[in-house]
Amino acid sequence: MSHPADSHDLIRVHGARVNNLKDVSVELPKRRLTVFTGVSGSGKSSLVFGTIAAESQRLINETYSSFVQGFMPTMARPEVDVLDGLTTAILVDQERMGADPRSTVGTATDANAMLRILFSRLGEPHVGSPQAFSFNVASISGAGAVSFETGGRTVKERREFSVTGGMCPRCEGRGAVSDFDLTALYDETKSLEDGALTIPGYSMDGWYGRIFRNGDFFPADKPIKDFTKKQLDALLYKEPTKIKVDGINITYEGIVPKIQKSMLSKDREAMQPHIRAFVDRAITFQTCPECDGTRLNEGARSSKIKGISIADACAMQITDLAAWVRDLDEPSVAPLLAVLAQTLESFVDIGLGYLSLDRPAGTLSGGEAQRTKMIRHLGSSLTDVTYVFDEPTVGLHPHDIDRMNGLLLQLRDKGNTVLVVEHKPEAIAIADHVVDLGPRAGSGGGQIMFEGTVEGLRASDTITGRHLDDRASIKDAVRTPTGRLEVRGADAHNLQDVDVDIPLGVLVVVTGVAGSGKSSLIHGSVARNDDVVAIDQGAIRGSRRSNPATYTGLLDPIRKAFAKENGVKPALFSANSEGACPNCNGVGVVFTDLGILATMESPCEVCEGRRFADAVLEYELGERDISEVLAMPVAEAHAFFGKEGVNVAAAAKILARLEDVGLGYLTLGQPLSTLSGGERQRIKLATHMGEKGGTYVLDEPTSGLHLADVEQLLGLLDRLVDSGKSVIVIEHHQAVMAHADWIIDLGPGAGHDGGRIVFEGTPADLVAAKSTLTGEHLAAYVGS
Repeated sequence: MSHPADSHDLIRVHGARVNNLKDVSVELPKRRLTVFTGVSGSGKSSLVFGTIAAESQRLINETYSSFVQGFMPTMARPEVDVLDGLTTAILVDQERMGADPRSTVGTATDANAMLRILFSRLGEPHVGSPQAFSFNVASISGAGAVSFETGGRTVKERREFSVTGGMCPRCEGRGAVSDFDLTALYDETKSLEDGALTIPGYSMDGWYGRIFRNGDFFPADKPIKDFTKKQLDALLYKEPTKIKVDGINITYEGIVPKIQKSMLSKDREAMQPHIRAFVDRAITFQTCPECDGTRLNEGARSSKIKGISIADACAMQITDLAAWVRDLDEPSVAPLLAVLAQTLESFVDIGLGYLSLDRPAGTLSGGEAQRTKMIRHLGSSLTDVTYVFDEPTVGLHPHDIDRMNGLLLQLRDKGNTVLVVEHKPEAIAIADHVVDLGPRAGSGGGQIMFEGTVEGLRASDTITGRHLDDRASIKDAVRTPTGRLEVRGADAHNLQDVDVDIPLGVLVVVTGVAGSGKSSLIHGSVARNDDVVAIDQGAIRGSRRSNPATYTGLLDPIRKAFAKENGVKPALFSANSEGACPNCNGVGVVFTDLGILATMESPCEVCEGRRFADAVLEYELGERDISEVLAMPVAEAHAFFGKEGVNVAAAAKILARLEDVGLGYLTLGQPLSTLSGGERQRIKLATHMGEKGGTYVLDEPTSGLHLADVEQLLGLLDRLVDSGKSVIVIEHHQAVMAHADWIIDLGPGAGHDGGRIVFEGTPADLVAAKSTLTGEHLAAYVGS
């Protein structure tokens, strides 16, 4: 008779209603690999991350004392009736690593911390503790009198202290120094009164005008070119100084330090588009001349082990660094060397051996970031843990997917439950259990379409089942190029003096194993041209106040149309401005803070979740108020804004592009924070399609897309090319490769084993030659 403890072998979910899930019930086997499939936006992440993983993490947080919970993020219990059999969940998601300039691959994985200890023990000459090798610790020293109580009397003593850090004093550990292009800050032929400043938000109408007029440091009515040296210095660089403006005490500070604090302290991706454009125009970044980009001061760079400094070690490719660490035979630090070698080997095992530890974490792609996070878990002795992965094959060449599959199976075989959200057929094939959600996306999804084995899914009549064995065939005829883009001597990162001609007027696919130099070639040499619109993998950061209408610029023509129709001002039709419901400030929900318990969120009683003040909802356009328009799906809104009597051409144009990328089901007012990764990327694509440019560069547009959506994407790429555009796609998906007119394959390996062109030609030639890894996999895919 089996022990009752062995009967808990299922994770049971009953009645899940998170986001678009419609009362979903599912039972998942423990200690098995379960893959969740379904079209983008069908509810996979809502079930796996929003329900199972979220509840597991919430329950773990509840095991801490209320004092500790006060410092942790509070999590609401997901909307679900029963969640049973949960184990500790470890999330390995695709969130990009923070783009803080101080974060590198080494600092994010603790490899740097171990190297710093190693150099502080073995480095010659000895320069100090591990902090002396850290580019985030500045060297400081000081002296002074301290007083303290002892034996009932006060004693004063002189004390000195010093901290030896490794930070380069010139660039403050950033590796790059920034210079301002002053011509982008102001027009020197104008005076401040005439609007000389060209910085976003600096106008003479508001507070800035009052400060500039009332300060005694420079004249506001004189052209800037006529300022004395002292006056110009005061405008640009003055230290914070107290002044009185209209009887109010305020602090005046020069423009340059003010911009550094307000704009340059932010992550570039988090900036609003107009501020990002200004920063790109006004600031030039160059490698720090003092530390040569290593971020470390002279002391840290002078200490060496076998002729290698810590800066050299961090700049090495990880495969080379792992070999160097293995050769160090020093019994006094044997445990440290063993752990460091194991961490570096994990990088190599997971296919990231081509990175270096000094690579900024913000430059990693979503797939690379996810695999970097996996490194912590590969050597873990924990078992009976639930690992949750979000498309671990993103950014992987078919050759690397086999390796990733092996790692997932290895985690499962140690006795763990592995839950994977995935679209690639090669990754779905290894599943013990499959859960397919659908039938469609958004409000048309959120139901379980199939549960069972991969064979059962293949035989089922679901969208995933029907498309699982889809194989795109090589095109019979390819387009003829209309010109070519010459790239000569490209040597960014690992590129080895590459010369290549990229044909224009056709669909070009750039491929190769992860780390072979694809992004370095395209983003480094092609995307910088003026006529190029580059759509990268950068995430869209969306708050609950931003939605498809605000992100794509669709709300502007809609607000203007409402304002014109009703003879009022456009600001009334923004829930983030004058039209907001006074009770919830335009959010639509009211939050109640309950301390260590999850914050309660309830629909606003005044506007009933519509976000607008009652007076605003009385104004109509085409018999609809603004809240009803924002509740429309894209497809319905497209028809609405194109009809007689409403006819807002600018809005219809943007909506047509959203439909083109397959987002006809999204409602205009749905918060961006509730969209899936694939949906966000396609919104970005639709927004950039409106930009003027003859060449489009897309970086892995199939990531987050279901097999059925890939067909739609290929149709969109064809339409772009047929309209006279040149399209260059960095991609691993064989269906996109087979559909290309021209393929450029980089390799043969990753890192310094890559960076060369190993094939240029048509997909048919690549399949026939089978001379590269890509050729072999593409030939197997199309069945030739």
